[in-house]
Amino acid sequence: MKKKLLIVVIGFLMALYVVYFNNQANEKDATPATSNEVVQLQFPADRYPETAKHIQEAIDNGHAATCTIDRDGADENRKLSLRGIDTKKGYDRDEWPMAMCTEGGEGADIEYITPKDNRGAGSWVGNQLEDYPDGTLVEFIFE
Repeated sequence: MKKKLLIVVIGFLMALYVVYFNNQANEKDATPATSNEVVQLQFPADRYPETAKHIQEAIDNGHAATCTIDRDGADENRKLSLRGIDTKKGYDRDEWPMAMCTEGGEGADIEYITPKDNRGAGSWVGNQLEDYPDGTLVEFIFE
């Protein structure tokens, strides 16, 4: 009787061991990019042409095509980048690098963009990057 109980207990422990290590492996496979990886984001210029044009011009003028996600710094970056830039009726002030990136803030390139284009692009980018942690480097690509 004790031998059967011992076999059952050992079998149970082995099953727990297998389940535990399978879960560990699955968690590693499901992890989004780390700060060492570069996520390439194919920006839909046909859907958001004003924003795409602005980003491409800012890159052509010396701003980086990559940015590092830093959601906690977005409010401060937005405040710094838009300081002294007047609002304009019927337009949003678009920033590159984006406020949600470490590189954003003071010195960002600002362009007046229609709200539909700017907010649509911002929402699209946010949805594409929602699973990536702060510190992830994102490269914006245009074709």
